[in-house]
Amino acid sequence: MAEYINIRGQSIEVVASDPANPTIGQIWYNSTSNTLKGGGFQAAAWATSNPLNTARSSPAGAGTQTAGLAFGGYVGPPGATGATEEYDGATWTNSNNLNTARYSSGGAGIQTAALAFGGYSTAPTGATEEYNGATWTSSNSLNTARQEPAEAGTQTSALAFGGQTPVPAVTGATEEYDGTSWVSNPTGLNTARFALAGAGTQTAALAFGGGTPTVTGATEEYDGSTWTSNPTGLNTARTILAGAGTQTAGLAFAGYTGTAYTGSTEEYDGSTWSTSPGSLNTARGYLAGCGTQTAGLAIGGYFTTFIAATEEYTGAAPTTVTITAS
Repeated sequence: MAEYINIRGQSIEVVASDPANPTIGQIWYNSTSNTLKGGGFQAAAWATSNPLNTARSSPAGAGTQTAGLAFGGYVGPPGATGATEEYDGATWTNSNNLNTARYSSGGAGIQTAALAFGGYSTAPTGATEEYNGATWTSSNSLNTARQEPAEAGTQTSALAFGGQTPVPAVTGATEEYDGTSWVSNPTGLNTARFALAGAGTQTAALAFGGGTPTVTGATEEYDGSTWTSNPTGLNTARTILAGAGTQTAGLAFAGYTGTAYTGSTEEYDGSTWSTSPGSLNTARGYLAGCGTQTAGLAIGGYFTTFIAATEEYTGAAPTTVTITAS
C-alpha cells in the first residue's frame, strides 16, 4: 500500500490541537484526542430549532441567529397580535407586546435595539415603535402608511421601501429613519412592489422579490440616494419571502412562487444569485428572517396553517472532520 508521504509529497503532521484554519484535503494527527483528522467542506443547510411560543404568519424579525427577535404577526381571528419573543440561539422567551398589534410590518436593528414600522392593524399603518430589549416605545410614523414593506438598517438608521398602501396600491416609496423621524426619498424603487424582502444598511441596501402584483425576482441595490436595478434577478421569482445579510452577501429564502410555497434558498454575492443546496425543512411564506448569509434565521410563517417553526441556516464553509476506517 502506498504511503501518504508518497501520495501527497508530505508526511502527516502530529499536533496537540487542531489547526485554526485547515485547508481542504489537509491531514493531521491530533495527539490529544488520538484521532486522525482532516480539512473538509460543510455543505449549506437549514436545521430545525425550537419553535415560537405563538405560532403566527407575517411576523417581523430583527437581530442575529443567536440573538433574534420576532414581533407582531397574524394569528387568525381576532387577527393581529403584538406578541414579542426573544431568541437566544436555542429557545424563544416571551417579552412585552408591541403598543400597536399588527402584521406584515417591517423590522430592523438588533434584539436590544429594534425597530417596528408599518404593517396592518385595522388598516395599513405607518406606526413606528422602538424596542430597548424590554419594552416598545412609540415614535414618529412613516410618511406613507403601508403593509408588507421591506427593510434594512438599524434602529437609528433604518430604511423602509416598497409595500402596499391603503388604496390598495403597490408602492416603491422609500423612506429613511434617523432615530426620530422618517424622511421620504423622492427616488423610490424602480419596480414598485409589496411582500418583497430586504437586506443591508441604510446606505447599502438590497431589495429582492415581491409582487407587482405579478410575482417577481427583481433585484435592486440602494446606495443611500438611488436604487439601481440588477438585470440578474432571483433564480426563483417569489413573493412573501424573507431575507437576511448585506448588499454584497445577501440571503433569500422561502416564499410563494405563484403556484406553490417553497423552501428554496439563494445567496447573493453583490452581482448574481446562486441557488443554495440548503432548502428549508418547512416550505412556507409570510415568514420573518434575520441574521447573515452564513448564519440566517427563519421565523414563523404560513403553509396551510400558522407556523411556529424556527430554522437556522449555516452557509457552506471549510470544516474539520475525523477520519475513521471504512
